[in-house]
Amino acid sequence: MDRMIKPTQPVMPDMGEYIKEIGSIWDTGIMTNNGDKVRRLREMLADYLGCGNIDLFVNGHSALLIGIQALHLKGEVITSPFTFVSTTNAIIQSGLTPVFGDIDDTYNLSPDSIEELVTDRTSAVITPHIFGIPCNVEKIEEAAAKHNLKVIYDGAQAFGTKLKGKPIGCFGDITMFSFHAIKIFNSIEGGMLSYKDAQLQKAFELYRNFGISYEEMGTDVEVVGMNAKMNEFQAAMGIVNLPGLDGEIKKRKRLAEIYCECLKDVAGVQTYPYGSDIDYNYAYFPVRITEEYGISRDELWLKLKKKGIGTRKLYERLTCDYSCYQGAGYRRSTKYADIIKGMVLDLPVYGTLSETDVAYICNEMKALRG
Repeated sequence: MDRMIKPTQPVMPDMGEYIKEIGSIWDTGIMTNNGDKVRRLREMLADYLGCGNIDLFVNGHSALLIGIQALHLKGEVITSPFTFVSTTNAIIQSGLTPVFGDIDDTYNLSPDSIEELVTDRTSAVITPHIFGIPCNVEKIEEAAAKHNLKVIYDGAQAFGTKLKGKPIGCFGDITMFSFHAIKIFNSIEGGMLSYKDAQLQKAFELYRNFGISYEEMGTDVEVVGMNAKMNEFQAAMGIVNLPGLDGEIKKRKRLAEIYCECLKDVAGVQTYPYGSDIDYNYAYFPVRITEEYGISRDELWLKLKKKGIGTRKLYERLTCDYSCYQGAGYRRSTKYADIIKGMVLDLPVYGTLSETDVAYICNEMKALRG
């Protein structure tokens, strides 16, 4: 095996910068409960995004759960099955019934599925911007407005993406972001909600701290909340990582351009047709492996693995096909998604990956054609 290329790699700041940033935690003795670093990171993120209202949480999944709870949703929600399981789990854990729509060529929920699946029991659309590629937000929100539905975007993979110059977190009623270690921007673990209605801030504050409200003469518990507070060590990592985000995106964009150029004439390999009206974060680099390639996506994944090239089969199973959901009778309309799930391969793309490594991956993919 000539070399080892990881499928993904966390963005790490200079160790000295992080150690310097966390040093003051020993001075204050404050590690959690909305400390100075959490407040500072919130201000930095609000400035970076320019979306107005934001709040921070211990991780993205907790943030999504709280966003759903704060909107007091009931009944059914229309969602995409082509996503990480967190999206579906959060819907079901909130006592809602997922209705699985189909996807389109962006890998995201097709707006047509909303019209097809909406009923008088539907209360919301909760769907991801998968691979950091934006949904068709205009058509989704038109359909949502027509049927009086709330819209929550799972933007776990989309931090840093902009649509026509507008940050992706500025769409919908709520957008959740994940700052997990392998995301393009990380705070080790962490999550964020951006939202339109400023009055939701009070609800988020309650839900992420066990529902406790503090009064001058004592405390009360107003809602059934959880412990979802971001801590100071997480925030410190975010503080030192955020200034490097634009540089990380620039590096990834260059690698994506090399991939697209090297693979454009390889029969059976389809790269994503990046549009000029979107500033992508290049958090992922998905390709489709079609019959023309000569071997299946799964065979290519295995052969590349044997060559020391790590790739990811995202998402080889739709969330509605996981065993934990079997027998629940959830409605689905997933014809196209059922095809795409066997074709997509996520190639390595991260700032520390070299252009030489990308050329090597492309050459191996050319050589492995059946």
